[in-house]
Amino acid sequence: MKDLWTKTLERIGRSPTRIEATSSVMAIVCGLLFGLALMLIVNPLEAFPGFFTVITGPFQEGLRSLGNMFYFGVPIILTGLSVAFAFRTGLFNIGATGQLTMGALTAVYIGVNWGFLGPFHWVVAVLGAMLAGALWGAIPGLLKAFRNVHEVVTSIMLNYVAMYFNTMIIMNFLYDFQASRTAHPLPSARLPVLFLQNIFPGSRINIGIFIAVFFVAITHILLKKTTFGYELKATGFSRDASRYAGMNEKRNIVLAMVIAGAISGVAGAMMYLIPGRHLPYETILITEGFTGIAIALLGLSAPIGVMLAGLFYGALHQGGTYLQLYDFRPEIIDIIIAVIIYFSALSLFLQKIVKTFIDKRTKASMGLSEEVETR
Repeated sequence: MKDLWTKTLERIGRSPTRIEATSSVMAIVCGLLFGLALMLIVNPLEAFPGFFTVITGPFQEGLRSLGNMFYFGVPIILTGLSVAFAFRTGLFNIGATGQLTMGALTAVYIGVNWGFLGPFHWVVAVLGAMLAGALWGAIPGLLKAFRNVHEVVTSIMLNYVAMYFNTMIIMNFLYDFQASRTAHPLPSARLPVLFLQNIFPGSRINIGIFIAVFFVAITHILLKKTTFGYELKATGFSRDASRYAGMNEKRNIVLAMVIAGAISGVAGAMMYLIPGRHLPYETILITEGFTGIAIALLGLSAPIGVMLAGLFYGALHQGGTYLQLYDFRPEIIDIIIAVIIYFSALSLFLQKIVKTFIDKRTKASMGLSEEVETR
């Protein structure tokens, strides 16, 4: 009889999803091992304690650390979900940074100037961010659908347009000259904490985690359970075939980018409708949009997988805050994440390695089993 190891390998080998998941795990492991090797080079005596602190970051201070993990993970989950949604429909939304920037700018503008909204202030700010991101995402969608202009080119260009537009609007309407920074949204525009501070005392968690889970659930249902989601994926696989089947492929392309942009816009609101964080007025690109690409790859472009990958990022980020206890700089976490990103980009290569390894081990195990049975 085949042993458990052989059965497990065969089960993985028969499922492309399991092979993809294994390659994502390999990317994470490779990134962590690279980080450990780097820490051994920098400070061999504290490398292993520091590395253990990094991977146990969400549990260093109990529920406070766990709450901060959720806080750091929320915008990354949303930007990753935006990129993953476009991936699922055959589009490469590399413009999540620009969409996030426009969403953040809109949310902060409403948060600073629309105090008359009272208890609905933060809700309108989030909805405004969603609308701004959707409109920014619609531009490459329209160009792709009606002019066949590749969305990678247009979305990269729009990232820089959003960056400079952000600086212009802040310096003219939102700059606080006394504090030398962007004006902070009014307290009524801040994301509510609700009862979460009682569960995670001392952390920075807010309602954003529920908003992120809501979008994960909605996109999962949309892609897996609806006719509209099926049409979006069909259009991504083949525009000609979907048109032949009677689908409006141009509409589907535009709507896919609109939805992806809306999710990135919400991520921008989650990042800056909070105390103590200010929208940068310098001409720099907000990196969370690019990190979302890696999270989408690690999560296999599946909403639930993206959420898990985003929480993993939040865990690493939280672990990095404790590296000051050792003779390491927190930037080492950025290096680990960057290595994971590179290995994620090589996911197809890793999948091939996993498939080859599984095939060899399965054949070897089967050959051994047959030899035993013959004896």
